[in-house]
Amino acid sequence: MRPRPQQPARRPAVLRREAVVAAVPVALAALLTAAGPATAAGTAGSQGAGDPYFPLSGNGGYDVRHYDLTLGYDPATRHLDGTAVVTARATQRLTRFDLDLKGLKVTGVTVGHTKASFRRTGQELVVTPAKALRKGEEFRVTVTYSGTPKPVTDPDGSPDGWIPTDDGAFVAGEPQGAMTWFPANSHPTDKASYDFTLTVPRGRTAIANGVLLGQRTSHGRTTFRWRQSEPMAAYLATATVGTFKVERYTTRDGLKVYNAVDPREAAAAAPVLKKLPAVLAWESKVFGPYPFRAAGAIVDRAPQVGYALETQTRPLYSSAPDLDTLVHESAHQWFGDSVSLTKWKDIWLNEGFATYAEWLYTEQHGGKSAQRTFDALYATPADQDLWAFPPADPGSGEHIFDTPVYSRGAMVLHKLRTAVGDRAFFRILRSWADAHRYGHGTTARFVRLAERESGKDLSGLFHTWLYTGGKPASP
Repeated sequence: MRPRPQQPARRPAVLRREAVVAAVPVALAALLTAAGPATAAGTAGSQGAGDPYFPLSGNGGYDVRHYDLTLGYDPATRHLDGTAVVTARATQRLTRFDLDLKGLKVTGVTVGHTKASFRRTGQELVVTPAKALRKGEEFRVTVTYSGTPKPVTDPDGSPDGWIPTDDGAFVAGEPQGAMTWFPANSHPTDKASYDFTLTVPRGRTAIANGVLLGQRTSHGRTTFRWRQSEPMAAYLATATVGTFKVERYTTRDGLKVYNAVDPREAAAAAPVLKKLPAVLAWESKVFGPYPFRAAGAIVDRAPQVGYALETQTRPLYSSAPDLDTLVHESAHQWFGDSVSLTKWKDIWLNEGFATYAEWLYTEQHGGKSAQRTFDALYATPADQDLWAFPPADPGSGEHIFDTPVYSRGAMVLHKLRTAVGDRAFFRILRSWADAHRYGHGTTARFVRLAERESGKDLSGLFHTWLYTGGKPASP
């Protein structure tokens, strides 16, 4: 994602996002206790995935394999009807489990073919199946729901989730917005495949992730069917609706590209989107094979949003992007989407890498060198936002889209490059993308990989640039 509107380091279309700090362990324990006792000790899935910054995001006790989402949306009334079929595997004996869902009225829940009892508490949909689920058992939960979806306001003040527009909805879920439009295990550690069946009024287009399987118009409504086969974190899912000009083509490498552009942004977006195949080809050369079978862009007009998001296979822009933003969001397909973070604290692994991709692209396409970009940033006075905190420790969810995560995160990578040399550095980038393809990474794993691939002790470098607050004494 690109920095949020209030972040000066971000561009017109770019970044993002409950400040939960020292009190998190105590608060989380209290919330879990408030959920009520399990039928038997240890058999209720936890309310959260254990992330210190967003303690209620995600859930425990099961692993989602697939989401099948059937949605109908009317932009005129802003009414959403939904059926979500969630296929999962129990990782413990389960007498009760949670899904993340905020707002919207749930009208029915079944587990398997049997009606299940449920209740709502905050952002939790608490489900009690008629019969306890065995550890290792695969099960299917069907949730029917409806209502007017509303975005959440993130700790940094920006909107997230299902965001209404003048002709539809801009649907961007980082970090916690997936729960505003479908019941999910909404933490990046639980990735799954997806099917989407989206029905909207004739004349509107509904765009999701992956490959378009087909579309059909009947009785004044059009249904679009999309499939995202590769694993995807819930926050990267989209179901954006609007009036769009659509462009479809297949690249020389067989990549299916689908671009949807608000006609009001078409003239400004066209020169940049024309470069998408070349940008993806360049990034594939630098980072390794493109990880998905589909690509493209959604360019909406959503001035109330003011950022872009790396929605998997098809980045989402709230206005026509510039080339740097396109490079940034495309790089996230490797760093953030295919290789996902394990905790939100490690978001520099997404944003620092995507920002450094911009530096590299500029350097290799006739612009200023990455070293010059680094030097200009290092000249920033010590009391400026760039040095507010070390990139590996934003402190809370309020700061995960702040300048140090992006710009100083990229500076970490440039310091690594100068320390190990280009050959080892680019081998490290490719090895990271390959070793954790469709999986997860942590800062500690990246540090170990960098030392292993370079054969160097890099503890001092990472201590200074990743973990130490303030401006380093020397560039």
